[in-house]
Amino acid sequence: MIRRITLQDKDFYINCVKNFYGSDAVLHSIPDDFIQKTFDELMHSDTYAICYIFEKENKKAGYALLAKTFSQEAGGEVLWIDEIYVLPEYRNQGLGSEFFKFLKEKSNAARLRLEFCPDNTRAIEVYKNQGFKPLNYGQMYYGK
Repeated sequence: MIRRITLQDKDFYINCVKNFYGSDAVLHSIPDDFIQKTFDELMHSDTYAICYIFEKENKKAGYALLAKTFSQEAGGEVLWIDEIYVLPEYRNQGLGSEFFKFLKEKSNAARLRLEFCPDNTRAIEVYKNQGFKPLNYGQMYYGK
């Protein structure tokens, strides 16, 4: 099952985010206050971000954090799949595929977009199997 995050998910969410940022899926960790700010924003509104909790057999199994933007190039809203994390004991059970199907069917987004670490070949294969295609854009950032 896939559902929106609630206040009761706070501890689970924070623990999962810390695990995600301690994994090989990302290049570096983030400060705890960034996690708290994100959770507060998720509880306040869905203007900028949405979080879904994955459940398997009525147990919390992971989460996905989405960021919202608007793109003229895409012709509408873009959902950035900013983070996906599945607890190790629930991996390879189709939760990622279920989530992508859910997004494709339930969202009105003109485009789904995501980033990945080039070394994370397992994730890349999952994304390709879901129909994602590489973009030939470089990215830069300023700030934290």
